[in-house]
Amino acid sequence: MTSNVMPFRNVKHASMLWASPERAEEIAGLHAKLFDPAWDAAAIKSLLEHPAATSLIAVAGSPKAIIGFIIGQLAADEAEILSIGVAPNWQRAGLAMGLLEGLARAARRGEAKRIFLEVAEDNEAALALYRKLGFEEVGRRKRYYVRPGNAAVDALTMALTL
Repeated sequence: MTSNVMPFRNVKHASMLWASPERAEEIAGLHAKLFDPAWDAAAIKSLLEHPAATSLIAVAGSPKAIIGFIIGQLAADEAEILSIGVAPNWQRAGLAMGLLEGLARAARRGEAKRIFLEVAEDNEAALALYRKLGFEEVGRRKRYYVRPGNAAVDALTMALTL
């Protein structure tokens, strides 16, 4: 096996770890492949250093590379998912579900009663996953996601009761 060749889409070969600020550069690299605009390493590091941070990464391969992340925060009895992403060749293999379930376990231990997130209304794959896990729409932000050359898209605010 050559360096960093990963078993394709077999989540049994992935490990979930707490996301430390030292991994911000790697997380930012994956974030940039998935989102426009992307968050830079400084912004991600700042989020991970925050006392309320509850974030995980998924790693696989040799050497271990980040193949997924979830960045969240706990405040009082609520948690919020700020960003979640999975490397393209690991999508639709159950990794995002594992990351979401891991954050939900951490939120429960932190005595959160609900988890919130926002998602573009046209992100059908994410919406299907969130609904499968029990998230429900609780709000909408009109024309929140502005995409160059396209019409703005509403953001759906969703919540999961723990």
